[in-house]
Amino acid sequence: METIINKLSKSLFLIGIMALTFACNNKSGNKENSTAKSDTLSITILQTADIHGQLDPHPELFWENEEIKFKTRGGVANIKTLFEKEKAKNPNRTLIVDGGDLIQGSGYAALSEGQVMSDIISKMGYDVIIPGNWEVVYGKEIMMNVMNSYNTDVIAQNMYHEETKENLFPAYTVKEIEGVRIGFIGINDPAVPIRQNPIFSEGIAFSGLNADLKKMVDETKEKENIDVLFLVTHLGVFKQLELASNPISEHVDYVLGNDTHERVREPIQGKYAKVTEPGAFGSFVGKLTLHFVEGELVGDDYELLDVDPEVYAADEEIQALVDKNKAPYKENLETVIGYTSTPVYRYLTVENPMDNMITDAARWKTGVDIAISNGFRFGNPIVPENGKPAPITRANLWNILPVNEPVKTGKATGKQIKEWLEQEMHNAFAKEPSDRFGGWLVRFSGMEVKFNVENEKGNRIESITVKGQPMQDDQYYSISACLRPGDPLDRLCRMDGVTDVDTKEYTIHEVVEEYLAENSPIAPKLDGRAYSDALGTYSFSTVPSTNYVFQ
Repeated sequence: METIINKLSKSLFLIGIMALTFACNNKSGNKENSTAKSDTLSITILQTADIHGQLDPHPELFWENEEIKFKTRGGVANIKTLFEKEKAKNPNRTLIVDGGDLIQGSGYAALSEGQVMSDIISKMGYDVIIPGNWEVVYGKEIMMNVMNSYNTDVIAQNMYHEETKENLFPAYTVKEIEGVRIGFIGINDPAVPIRQNPIFSEGIAFSGLNADLKKMVDETKEKENIDVLFLVTHLGVFKQLELASNPISEHVDYVLGNDTHERVREPIQGKYAKVTEPGAFGSFVGKLTLHFVEGELVGDDYELLDVDPEVYAADEEIQALVDKNKAPYKENLETVIGYTSTPVYRYLTVENPMDNMITDAARWKTGVDIAISNGFRFGNPIVPENGKPAPITRANLWNILPVNEPVKTGKATGKQIKEWLEQEMHNAFAKEPSDRFGGWLVRFSGMEVKFNVENEKGNRIESITVKGQPMQDDQYYSISACLRPGDPLDRLCRMDGVTDVDTKEYTIHEVVEEYLAENSPIAPKLDGRAYSDALGTYSFSTVPSTNYVFQ
């Protein structure tokens, strides 16, 4: 009997050793091993992204049970309370990261040129911040002044002074918690001068995802004796997933992604690293918990936390700063300029009520055949309640159209428009992540487009109808869009070779205000201006080769 007991004890001992060895070798971790009893240290990483100057709680759109639902979320003072509660759960073992696009996207941010965010962000408790693609909107000098006022580590590996080629910000930072060394490398989108008005990024040079980045990642990991390495990136979910499987990330553990406003609720595993992205507008905070045994990462847990004001009451100090900083602009921005009797939102990849309103207004004002609005995911929903039309304020208008440019009109042939639209579809739906440019189709009023998203580049359009007639290749059509300072005169919303170009004396904000004054309450809805059977009416995101669903 004693021999059997001894053998059983030895077997159990060996099983325990094998389990611990497996956990230590399983570097990226998973939920099954993340709560092992042998864990000796847990470190929390909190992540915000794409707050876009949104200071207050606001309506947020959710896709639940095949229906759109709206809930109140966000508010920087509420985020601060969430931060403090999470830090209290794991004292001195919590780091807070923001992935960019803090200082643009609201009227308060725009009218103050980002200054409204400075003292607020400096008191939020961030440990690491990177610039996003919109940080350049007020020019290089203002961007530098605002971001340097945060009193925390601002990092960007691939942004340089154009003349000297010196980094605008340090490339990386290292944080050490109880002997565990955690590295963060910041990467902004190298396509910023193309995505934004070229004039915004004058004086700034960008480098790409190349061999120099690979060398720096590898050297930083070794030189700084890093235990866990993060790339904090503002590239969009498609390119972030590609990066996570690129040899550049061979020694990277996580890609904390930002830019496309995706709500990743479970990290997406690439070949080398896991990818997260925590929504936008301050409505969510990503929470990644890392578990270590003797300095080795053995597992992780992840959840996307809703910033629900009923759960996280506003922090008094931050709220007082918000109120003070908003005061000079509040009367102007909270002026009601119209009403809507249907929800106005912009989260779908193809057609949205918000853009239908904008393009209808532009076509109404200019008289063109086709009005165009750029495809993106800006703007908090405007939602009627209790059967009454919802007010639309100037603050809403800035959320919807965060850059107020003059309207520009011109003419293009049907052939030009088709070729341009095919490229726009490829930008939004290319199978190769590196070919994607944003992730949302351009929007319009005045034409109806049927397309097959699954076809190859150049062959997605099935039909285009203008004024009830098929578009003709050799016929000229008048079009409108917004001026992009720095673009050639004959370019209109990335369409080259436009003729009879005319830049109007009025801006797109003035157009929408005038339209709302004469037509409120409006009732924008989805009416099939662009449609693909493969996507259906409610297409929120298309992330190839993943199970990701926007919710």
